[in-house]
Amino acid sequence: MALWMEEGSCPTTEQERADLDAIAALKESAAIELKEQGNQYVKMGRKHYADAVNCYTRAIDQKVLGDAETSVLFANRAHVNLLLGNYRRAVKDAEQAIQLSPGNVKAHYRAAKAAFSLDLLSEAASFCKGGLDQFPGNDDLRKLGLQIDSRRQGLEDHRFQVSQAVSAAKDLSAAIERRNLKLGKAMFQELTGLRKPIIDENSVLHWPVLLLYAEVMSSDFIEDFCETDSLPWDSESAYSREAVELYYQAGYGIPMSKKEILRNLLEGTAGALADDIFGEEGSSMHTDEHINSGDAGKWIKVNEKKMLRDILCRPDYIIPGIPAFFVVSKRSSFYKEFKAGKWTPP
Repeated sequence: MALWMEEGSCPTTEQERADLDAIAALKESAAIELKEQGNQYVKMGRKHYADAVNCYTRAIDQKVLGDAETSVLFANRAHVNLLLGNYRRAVKDAEQAIQLSPGNVKAHYRAAKAAFSLDLLSEAASFCKGGLDQFPGNDDLRKLGLQIDSRRQGLEDHRFQVSQAVSAAKDLSAAIERRNLKLGKAMFQELTGLRKPIIDENSVLHWPVLLLYAEVMSSDFIEDFCETDSLPWDSESAYSREAVELYYQAGYGIPMSKKEILRNLLEGTAGALADDIFGEEGSSMHTDEHINSGDAGKWIKVNEKKMLRDILCRPDYIIPGIPAFFVVSKRSSFYKEFKAGKWTPP
């Protein structure tokens, strides 16, 4: 009997040939029935998708159907894998379906849809094109092609924005380094938000500047302070100028490394999550200067006649994200406590 024949051997009798034809017919019938069962499971909803995949797989494994019919089985299994979110399996199945039957439009669509879901946009566009070349009027492929083009354009726009943000941050970091400024981590973001310095077309830095009134715990904020200007913080003469002094705290904070500075400058921009933007030098400290430990924590009076740039580049000043200065009245009882070093920022 044909059932006992060795694999690969040819039938030698009419009975063996008849047996083989009967077995093939049974397997073909089983494959078709499994395909229909799989289709029914798909209609029954998500709880039965695994059963549908199992039916299509068993039908494929019969290996008795022609290329076109087998292509349908692979395309159907790709459809269920799409519904389950098994996108890589869906791509593989749809590709197999296309190889067996290049005219299987559903296979082209499902391959493109699965690749699109994986953000494999070039592959998705290729699958779409392959289908549209044969079926230019297919509305589903055309709409999916427009979605793919839109996402590709969005990614290109985002990459451009990231590139611009990274380039601007590197230029700003280089400008800070050239001036030998020490930039520390932001200390007053609850008052200033994510504001950063900018560099203009003449390579001049413009800083947001924070003024803190230590005694009453209030603040003023200057949005744009050119580094070549002095400190006209009280331009409206709201305070008696001869009674007021400005201070910063020496050595307050830790200077950031080049890598930390770049990451800080990118915060809040399109480049905030950018990778691979730092070289090996990024882990080195921004400056090799050290602050005399004996001066750390002391209150240093600001010479308001000097340009902001000259104040910021002092070796004992660590910029807390943006320049911040403390305003104190000499006529206040608080002044003695402040000068004696008995007050520290909260």
